[in-house]
Amino acid sequence: MNIRLVVNLLGRGALSIAFAMVAPLLISYYHHEDDFLGLAAGFLVCLATGVSMMILSRRPTGELRHREGFLFVTLAWSLAGLLGAVPFRVSGYFTSYMDALFETVSGFTTTGASVLPVVEVLPHGLLMWRSLIQWLGGMGIIVLTIAILPYLGVGGMQIFKAEAPGPTMDKLRPRIAETAKLLWGIYVGITFAEIVLLYIFGMDGFDACCHAFTTMATGGFSPRTASVAAYSSAYIDAVITVFMLVAGANFALHYAALNGNVKRYFLSQEFRWYMAIFVLGCLFILWVTKDLFTTLPEALRYVAFQTSSILTTTGFATYDYVQWPVAAQSMLLFLMIIGGCAGSTGGGIKVMRLGILIKFAHREIMKLVHPHAVVSIKWDRIPVAPEILQSIVGFSIFYVMLFILASLIMAMLGLDFITSVSSVIACMSNIGPGLASVGPAGNYEQIPYIGKALLTFCMLAGRLEIYTVLVVLSPVFWRR
Repeated sequence: MNIRLVVNLLGRGALSIAFAMVAPLLISYYHHEDDFLGLAAGFLVCLATGVSMMILSRRPTGELRHREGFLFVTLAWSLAGLLGAVPFRVSGYFTSYMDALFETVSGFTTTGASVLPVVEVLPHGLLMWRSLIQWLGGMGIIVLTIAILPYLGVGGMQIFKAEAPGPTMDKLRPRIAETAKLLWGIYVGITFAEIVLLYIFGMDGFDACCHAFTTMATGGFSPRTASVAAYSSAYIDAVITVFMLVAGANFALHYAALNGNVKRYFLSQEFRWYMAIFVLGCLFILWVTKDLFTTLPEALRYVAFQTSSILTTTGFATYDYVQWPVAAQSMLLFLMIIGGCAGSTGGGIKVMRLGILIKFAHREIMKLVHPHAVVSIKWDRIPVAPEILQSIVGFSIFYVMLFILASLIMAMLGLDFITSVSSVIACMSNIGPGLASVGPAGNYEQIPYIGKALLTFCMLAGRLEIYTVLVVLSPVFWRR
């Protein structure tokens, strides 16, 4: 295994984090707040770590194979969490490094779970860093790093396959570096458009940037404890609802639309399923919560926002949905598991996987009725390859196994059933808020340290599609 090359790439990743920390540093300096030293310490630690790794792995040779790709992705996300937590802990706003690490991993994995009872206590620099790490995690620090891999003489496809959010990712360009740059260009452009709209509809520039960063990342960190509800604006709710749905769709479709091929949205079976699930979820919740709202526009405003937020795994809130009927909460729990589309910044098992699993189950029923029938599973009118089907079934099995095991451990720590189950789903699907005590009006502060460590692992496993982490932890991976 080419460890020297992996270490070299990790060093470049650490330097990227240090570079990203410059913006929060400047904001802290401008406001003359007490988080400047913490951010400066984080910058120096990232810089020293990156330079040290680069020195230890000078002139790496060889090519990046799939094993190194899996190892690099897992270590890169872990290292990002460890380094990104330094400003939070050194600044003194988090009582332990475990809390700081939980918040940071939650940010980089775009989960949005927080241990902060009151978000407004953080200075501007840390608030920006909190939002920025979600924005970076949205498309992946690894994708950003891929753009420099060709200069090392190695390809980045192995990393992209290990990190890409979903079972498949359309190759927009033949070279993976060009694909990464295109995706980042689209990502930046849509983020800027949301900043402008939020500013027009009443947010100040700082809050508009923070919310746009975390909306496009489907992360959900807000500079306000009450989340988007703090602004009490139907216009802001509408803008964020639309952009959450945009962020939860496959970015390859956005690329096609920007090149004039808007029909790709309607030709994509996954996108049609995605929008159908959103509409049906809204209608169901509207029906069971009809007595809680005085007018239909008011109900549409809150229900559409919350359904979009949960389905896309963003985690913003404009209403404490824990107060909704159990049927509505059950629907939200179901949407948490589904998540967004493949090729989006959303989490969950993905709409494509759900659709293929449903078709797989239907095929098995058909084969029981007609044993000699040949029934193929198609997606977008293309037969699903057996290896992809096996991968999706295997992913689902691992997902359920991890969910059951983690939920049992959380229950053993003394948490109630709803909190145990929803906290694990919320972290594995990278949503953030769950139900009961970890709902939109609560937080993860009361979770024991062991529980926070377990949920941190669930966030990483969920963000990296479970396989990537489990492969590296497997003894077979380390055998010659």
